[in-house]
Amino acid sequence: MYNNVIIGGSGFIGTHLCKVLSKNSIKILDIIESPFESNFEYCDIKQFDSINGKLGKAKLVVLLAAEHRDDLKPARLYYETNVNGTENVLRAMRKNNVNHLIFTSTVAMYGLNVKTPLETDSLAPFNHYGKSKLEAEKVLINWYNEDSKNRTLHIIRPTVVFGEGNRGNVYNLISQIASGKFAMIGNGENHKSMAYVGNLAFFIKYLLENPKPGLEIYNYTNSPDLTINELVSLVKTELGLSKFGFRIPKWLGLIAGYGFDLVSKLTGGELPISSVRVKKFCANTTFNTDKLKSTVFVSPYTLEEGLKRTIKHDFID
Repeated sequence: MYNNVIIGGSGFIGTHLCKVLSKNSIKILDIIESPFESNFEYCDIKQFDSINGKLGKAKLVVLLAAEHRDDLKPARLYYETNVNGTENVLRAMRKNNVNHLIFTSTVAMYGLNVKTPLETDSLAPFNHYGKSKLEAEKVLINWYNEDSKNRTLHIIRPTVVFGEGNRGNVYNLISQIASGKFAMIGNGENHKSMAYVGNLAFFIKYLLENPKPGLEIYNYTNSPDLTINELVSLVKTELGLSKFGFRIPKWLGLIAGYGFDLVSKLTGGELPISSVRVKKFCANTTFNTDKLKSTVFVSPYTLEEGLKRTIKHDFID
């Protein structure tokens, strides 16, 4: 009999998590089929009837399911899944007396250009993804406070997560470098926090196996925080490329970004370059992880190893 229900277990993080868990201990609920077919059951958390009755006698729920793409339209879709879906999960947990939940949130709720925020710092999300995750956290904390003596809630706020098979921001950066189309905007000395999915999966496993009663919130990144220059240099070395590259001053990059913003507004289309993306690229994006470091968890991979494994899997093999 399974003890853990992984909601959103067919996605990028979920698939890597399920690889490191005992298959006879998990049930995977998702709207897309999982590679682990015998553990999978269809579920759409936007519909309560879809999840009601599917938790069985589970002891713990890991809620990974979310809408997280930057360009999702209409914006209400973020809230239908990330907020209303969370409410449906909690309703089902109440009915089945499941009192232990691990939830993946996001550092996006801290806002832009915030200097190394702590978990207790003020929250000011800048996009609908971050705003919807913040609303979901409020719903979860209310659930916990209903019966704090018997409930356990762990919230993980990962930075940008990369790894084998993902097609997110880090993959796009590596892909641009590999194609020879990458141009550095700014001086490249700004630092970026990142998280390798293999390490995040093992951290979630650690929380599953070492449940700490109460409410805990963790920023999640992998050290060290590389500068963009260091990241690009590492990628080029792994790909066997020259470290020489083309640079664009930040001010010129911003002018180009505003130009693309105008074109996007006039055409109604999404373009790969925007002023917001230029600002995000040139900003320091780092997060305080002292609380994470206070646990006994040790990441199985270094950040450099995670990058090398990703490049080898997605760009070399």
